[in-house]
Amino acid sequence: MTSLRSFPTGLILLLASAVAGFFLALYAYFAPLTGVTGTVGALAVIVSCAVLAAMALALGAVGKHAARITLRVSIGLLLLATCFAALLLHRWGICVAMGAGLVGLVMEVLRSAGTRHGAHA
Repeated sequence: MTSLRSFPTGLILLLASAVAGFFLALYAYFAPLTGVTGTVGALAVIVSCAVLAAMALALGAVGKHAARITLRVSIGLLLLATCFAALLLHRWGICVAMGAGLVGLVMEVLRSAGTRHGAHA
């Protein structure tokens, strides 16, 4: 199992943003008078945030280069799709969380590129 010390900051930010989006979407789905209470759209955002969290954990555990690239692209697309769905639901906090997740993904990609080229010590 991966220890917290070897879990990079970008992945922690990505995971935290997915968890934050999950709880914000749960609130929007269950709380009365949010405008999206009980809708399929809010449920889709809940599921996509849960999938994002699982993919962030998988990205920290995967060692093969091709699998990491596939996960990065999939995570990036899912972040954008979740942000778009949150915009349609007028849930701005979820959009902010997905933006933070995108920053975390970029940090992870840059850290990985630095490690591969020997710039990271």
